[in-house]
Amino acid sequence: MDYKVINAKLLLSAEEGFQIEQKDFWVKDGKITFSETDGAEVVDAKDKLVMPGLINMHTHAYMTVMRNYADDVDFGEWLFQRVMPVEDRLPKEGAYWTSLLAFSEMIKTGTTSFVDMHMFHRQSPQAAKDAGMRGFIGRGLVGEDLYSDGFGRFQEALEEKREYESSTLKFILSPHAIYSCSTQMLEQVSKEAERQGMLKQIHLSESDTEVNDCLNKHGKTPVKLLEDIGFLDEKTILAHCVKMCYNDLDILQASGAHVVTNPASNAKLGNGFAPISEMREKGINICIGTDGTASNNTLNMFREMGLLSLIHKGIKGDSTAAPARFVVKAATENAAKALHMENQLGVIREGACADLIFVDLKAASLFPNNNILSSLCYSANGSEVESVMIDGRFVMRGRRLLTIDTERVYYEVDKIVKEYLS
Repeated sequence: MDYKVINAKLLLSAEEGFQIEQKDFWVKDGKITFSETDGAEVVDAKDKLVMPGLINMHTHAYMTVMRNYADDVDFGEWLFQRVMPVEDRLPKEGAYWTSLLAFSEMIKTGTTSFVDMHMFHRQSPQAAKDAGMRGFIGRGLVGEDLYSDGFGRFQEALEEKREYESSTLKFILSPHAIYSCSTQMLEQVSKEAERQGMLKQIHLSESDTEVNDCLNKHGKTPVKLLEDIGFLDEKTILAHCVKMCYNDLDILQASGAHVVTNPASNAKLGNGFAPISEMREKGINICIGTDGTASNNTLNMFREMGLLSLIHKGIKGDSTAAPARFVVKAATENAAKALHMENQLGVIREGACADLIFVDLKAASLFPNNNILSSLCYSANGSEVESVMIDGRFVMRGRRLLTIDTERVYYEVDKIVKEYLS
């Protein structure tokens, strides 16, 4: 189906951030165009802001089953005594339903693309395909040697790539962390990523324990360790980066690697906050992710955007530390840059992917529309998203999900909770 969208206010990229312009456009073959298209269905977007869909740059979609399950404990207990035991018990097929639950929340709150690190073979990509989500998905890798104890998961990662890769689903090599993967394995993953033409992602410098253990074991920080083995480059996505020390930021700046900050998750687990102001000063590309619902408890990128801005203004004692234009860019254009999809995602322009959200400007939380850009950062809570389009296809329209049977999803997830978490 092709569409002509009329009467919309568009959020367009500008030299100093963004500009709002009322302008009609068309969606043809999944792409945005400003050239008239015959036979298109007319969509009246009066009183709506049409903007690029938000891009959640780090999450674990399957974790919705653990929402509000492992709260108010320290990071070590959260990971090793709460989360990992549940992961070991859950049936593989259950992750399909818990991922669909994640995608229903993402869509309803304006996320059109997500970067996932998952644990259950084929479940995340199948759920993303069925939901119509745009995904960048990686099977979590752990072990000492990619070609021995880590080989099974590596094979699953490549199988998913072969079976599911499409215009909307891409695959990323995803070693879990420096403490769950040996240095040898990280070197192997880096070489395989180059050989396979894949991006790579990893959790990095998330806690004091991780950094201190690395200093004691290797005599260097986690960032320096990855630099020395050739892991860091412009195709590397680093989640968290909370505990930066010595010359870590200089290393990241020189490498071209991309940082994903997760303010809610890092705060809730007591790990602190990434030094976003210092990263911005060095020109490091900063994106935003929610992390999974076991640590964040939501997948709502509007909530994450607001937290990012407010937290860093408070930390720095500077009301200009994280302005709305930076935060919205981090959730859209910066994310597209990290995914090597600049000018295709995160923007409204000729030929870009039609991944769009329609925001109700007459929602009480946004009205009056004194400063629309500011409202996205400081006022929006996600409920203002009225319709969502991914790859030129409506997946939600008038707040009604079109690709996910939520009643069935709730039923299946509830069964999993009763059997494996009670």
